[in-house]
Amino acid sequence: MPPVPDVAAGAAVAADPAPANPTASDLAAAPAADLGAARGLETSPAELDRALYELGDTALGFARMPPREKASLLRSLLPGLLAAARAHVEASCAALGLDPGDAASGAAWLAGPWPTLSHVRLLAEALEDIAARGRPRLGRGALRARADGRLEVDVFPARLRDAALHGPVSARALMLPGATAAGVREGQARFYQQRDPEGGVALVLDADDAAGVPLRDALHKLFVDGRVVALAVRPRSAPLGAILERALAPLVARGLLRFVVGSADVGAYLAAHPAVTEVHVAGSAAAHDALVWGPSGPAQALRRASGERLLDKPISSTLGGVTPVLVMPWLYGEDELWFQARLLASQLVSNASLGAHEAQVLVLPRGFVQRPLLLRMLHRALAAVPPRRAAHPGAASRHAALTAGRAPLEREHLEGSADAPLPPGVVRIGEPGPGELPWALVAGLSASDTAEPLFSTEPRCGLLSIVEVGSSDPVEFLDAATRFCNDRLQGTLSASIVAPPIVEEDPAVGAALDRALLELRYGVIAVNRAPAAAHAAVVPPWGAHPSATLADIQSGLGFVHNTAMLAQVEKTILRAPLTAFPRPPGFCDHRRAHVVGERLAACAADPGWGGVARVFAAALRG
Repeated sequence: MPPVPDVAAGAAVAADPAPANPTASDLAAAPAADLGAARGLETSPAELDRALYELGDTALGFARMPPREKASLLRSLLPGLLAAARAHVEASCAALGLDPGDAASGAAWLAGPWPTLSHVRLLAEALEDIAARGRPRLGRGALRARADGRLEVDVFPARLRDAALHGPVSARALMLPGATAAGVREGQARFYQQRDPEGGVALVLDADDAAGVPLRDALHKLFVDGRVVALAVRPRSAPLGAILERALAPLVARGLLRFVVGSADVGAYLAAHPAVTEVHVAGSAAAHDALVWGPSGPAQALRRASGERLLDKPISSTLGGVTPVLVMPWLYGEDELWFQARLLASQLVSNASLGAHEAQVLVLPRGFVQRPLLLRMLHRALAAVPPRRAAHPGAASRHAALTAGRAPLEREHLEGSADAPLPPGVVRIGEPGPGELPWALVAGLSASDTAEPLFSTEPRCGLLSIVEVGSSDPVEFLDAATRFCNDRLQGTLSASIVAPPIVEEDPAVGAALDRALLELRYGVIAVNRAPAAAHAAVVPPWGAHPSATLADIQSGLGFVHNTAMLAQVEKTILRAPLTAFPRPPGFCDHRRAHVVGERLAACAADPGWGGVARVFAAALRG
């Protein structure tokens, strides 16, 4: 059955300048085709104050609303979200210059409406479980102890329909050292164990121009943490925000959710507002640090060193990072290598590299005999996809800066003998038009170079760098690759490992892989899939490794999604086979990805077996 798509986490919206003084009601009533006029609109200070105080008036009542009533409220959102799904996709495609009727628009369906509808329904099911038995349901035997005593919880798939839609993909949550079985059960759905919770107003900041992703963070704040929410989106995202605001009318009408539009200054004003009790930032570490410690510079460094925060409120965050893909040395079948090459290419091109968790650094073993074949396949997969409009703000300038001074290479330079290191330089793929960027592979990086900008900068511009570490011995490679990722790469959000399941039959190699999964400091690790597979599944906890601090935020603090409402989570580990059939709809060469995506969204709203069959029928024709 169709596996979880490997897709980006959201899509930004770009549009033409706004007409003079459009109102929020104009936006809410406007057809999707006219919502581009919203760009540049900012909510006035008076409207910001009114929105926050209105939220404050409803916070206590919402906090004490019975779980079953909250579940009913969530289910009432499904029809509106499904009705708005096409407009959501059209707005996302407008930013990328894509035809909403083309297969390439499938990424927008898979990153936006599908996970959002799934999230709403799964939260409703979790709250119904809480009403019936006090906590969200875990499968029989889901909580178990590893050989080393650490606890893990099987979180996905939870139901037969999950396995039918997502294919042979499983995920477990690894709990923090010292967690006990009793503590895990008692900590589940912690907010709903309170007798008379006070609630509060949470501000969710869309700090990176991708309103679809912060919406799911807002749903987590509402229905897991029990807070009413002000969702602040950037002006670029105002059209998509207007679509979502209209779709979520039941929450907006009851004063539980407010959308506001503004730049970084508006975000800082909202965060400091006395009506706001806590803040969640979705976006970049720089935006987070500016909010907590002040503008970048010597003063920020002094405040950070002394712990003198400008924002002294509870703060959580899901931020970006430089995402690695580790390829274990092995003799792969050509079909296996071709699947993984297309998976890599699909991450690079999905939503024009908008997602923070897509592949950014390919970590290969030194002397890997199949390196030339893998890179030839990767080049072939990328060459088949026309360049796309750069969607992420600043993508063109980052692309120029990250490739500046690097020698141009041809494909043949990537296919030299595996015994010799890759030559340093950049291979550009495709002929970009105005506003577009070529796909790029940057080769020959030195793992020991502490000044390499590609180890500390999220490209988000269709660029993948390649570094070689360790040796062709799997144990040596995994140990070296783990050290490299932990010590050199910025961020702690997500990583993936290409690892044939058969390697675990070798005790030494199996132990080395398990050690890597434990020691890699990432909040989500996917084996043989992109981390986006965990994001799309919604149930697994999604967030950065808990080793971060406010002074060294890395990729953030706290987990979202997590519809099982688990506490004491260290990371999510997702596993899948090396290949899948049918072709995943998130693949860039899927011919009917948009049809599969639309049917997945409909199935998320109403998950009957007839809907599953329609998804499967479309997937088979991909």
